[in-house]
Amino acid sequence: MRLSTKGRYAVTAMLDLALHSGKGPVTLSDISVNQGISLSYLEQLFASLRSKQLVRGIRGPGGGYYLGKAADEISIADIICAVDEWVEFTRCGGRENCRDGQRCLTHSLWDQLSDEIFTFLSEISLADLVERGQRETAVDSKGLIGGKQRAA
Repeated sequence: MRLSTKGRYAVTAMLDLALHSGKGPVTLSDISVNQGISLSYLEQLFASLRSKQLVRGIRGPGGGYYLGKAADEISIADIICAVDEWVEFTRCGGRENCRDGQRCLTHSLWDQLSDEIFTFLSEISLADLVERGQRETAVDSKGLIGGKQRAA
């Protein structure tokens, strides 16, 4: 499975926003610099995220973006769907006309895989990703890799 750049960048930008949410509004310029995503691309993504109320913007000097909901209420699937990106594994896009206008033999398999991935990403929130990152940073700062002391 390959998630498109659009979906990956949207998740990355939202995670950056979540990580900095307690420090006031976050500008797209800051996210652009922090994550190496072009400002114009972020503007497009945030227009979609804003329309789905996943972010809210504050205009003017000192403005920027906040999460539109608590980080534990925003799933990764919410973000991906907000930017109109979804990974569909059937060749027909779910229309069941994969093979010469008929449903192919493996249609159900690929359809189920799409559902499983959606369910998996629906169960992971931004808060979960923030927590995972904090755990990894704490482990790394102690010189541990995989629970074992790092060689000096």
